[in-house]
Amino acid sequence: MIEIKNISKSFKDKQVLFDISGKFEKGRTNLIIGASGTGKSVLLKCLVGLLEPDVGSVLFDGRDFSSTNKKLTTEIRREIGMLFQGSALFDSKNVEENVKFPLDILTETPEKEKLEKVNHCLELVGLNKINQKMPSELSGGMKKRVGIARAIVNDSKYLFCDEPNSGLDPLTAIKIDDLILELTQKLNTTTIVVTHDMNSVVEIGEYIMFLHEGKKLWEGNNKKILKTNIKELNEFIFSNKLMKKIK
Repeated sequence: MIEIKNISKSFKDKQVLFDISGKFEKGRTNLIIGASGTGKSVLLKCLVGLLEPDVGSVLFDGRDFSSTNKKLTTEIRREIGMLFQGSALFDSKNVEENVKFPLDILTETPEKEKLEKVNHCLELVGLNKINQKMPSELSGGMKKRVGIARAIVNDSKYLFCDEPNSGLDPLTAIKIDDLILELTQKLNTTTIVVTHDMNSVVEIGEYIMFLHEGKKLWEGNNKKILKTNIKELNEFIFSNKLMKKIK
């Protein structure tokens, strides 16, 4: 579980996050949603340690990530897997090398064991016999799957996905959502997905935090989100033409 307590963040004289608290449970898909510019990406960066909050704390299973204990923060970092927006594969490395990369830089695992882990993770994301392919030879959906395999190859306890459906066609996006949900349940990870994709919200939003202008305005799940009376949330949901028809 990841718990955030009273997170606030400013850049110079502009405050972008205001006293945000919440709990992201293990074994379920936790979504952070909101329109562009609402603070989703800043909150994600605070969660993974790329930014330090001005106020507040981030706890990974009770361990304070903002601790001055370098050994502790390094330990937590090794347990984090990240699927970047756009997958962020290395163009000069093949699939096998891309997936193996975290093992190369974070562990002293023997090469044979590394390759076994790589093949296992590629199998988990539904990719077989593509180890030697280059990223330029892959479709958008395949790149996302490789990115997910890389994110979990080091037995990650915490999986962060930044806009995993960006640039994908609707059918492929649904498949990636299903894969993230399946892996979360199978591996029992604490998974946090930052998205503005309403299909993801409806399909896999087991816990949802809605941000508006840097503040948490609502939290709940996909069974409750279409039944709220919060004006800003409804404007966000029903700005989508398809969602208007559902309404």
